[in-house]
Amino acid sequence: MCIFCAAIPATAAVGAKLNAKQQAEIREAQENGESVKRMPVKALTAGVIVLLVVGSVIYHSYYSSFI
Repeated sequence: MCIFCAAIPATAAVGAKLNAKQQAEIREAQENGESVKRMPVKALTAGVIVLLVVGSVIYHSYYSSFI
């Protein structure tokens, strides 16, 4: 498995974990009456996954012709 193909599910898992952590922090802050700065975790994760998929397609398209 190439590095791009291996990184896609790993990125999704890390993004899901960061999103869950952020949601827990937001819930906790709302209970305490505080405000929390939100990061666009879902959008960043989706962007990275799209870039990895594009990189994977390019890698497999270009290098498969040499094998």
